[in-house]
Amino acid sequence: MSPDAIVVLAGVVERDGRFFVSRRLKGTHLADLWEFPGGKCEPGESHEGCLAREFREELDVDIEVGAEILTTEHVYPEKTVRLHFRRCDLRGEPRPMLGQDMRWITRDELQTLPFPEADRDLIRMLTS
Repeated sequence: MSPDAIVVLAGVVERDGRFFVSRRLKGTHLADLWEFPGGKCEPGESHEGCLAREFREELDVDIEVGAEILTTEHVYPEKTVRLHFRRCDLRGEPRPMLGQDMRWITRDELQTLPFPEADRDLIRMLTS
């Protein structure tokens, strides 16, 4: 594990056999790729606090943060990320506060939509 990796949290929300995903905004790192919502953990912030804040800021919804599913580290040319995927339950309906696209997708669609390379192991796990 790289000591200079950026710690990122992502919430895996599954409801009625579908997963909630959103699309990264234009002008951001990995723009236009689909992702499990979340974001960068601030210094001193708990993983649960980070996910709760990110879902509130980006999707105007409260969540219940559950167990960690997977931790993975990925080296992009410009940065290294350590990604913690946690199961989450929504407490309400998400709204796209940043104008981002959102979708509920099937397991099969996880393999057809473009996701960041760092999500590859999680998608393999969810679809096997």
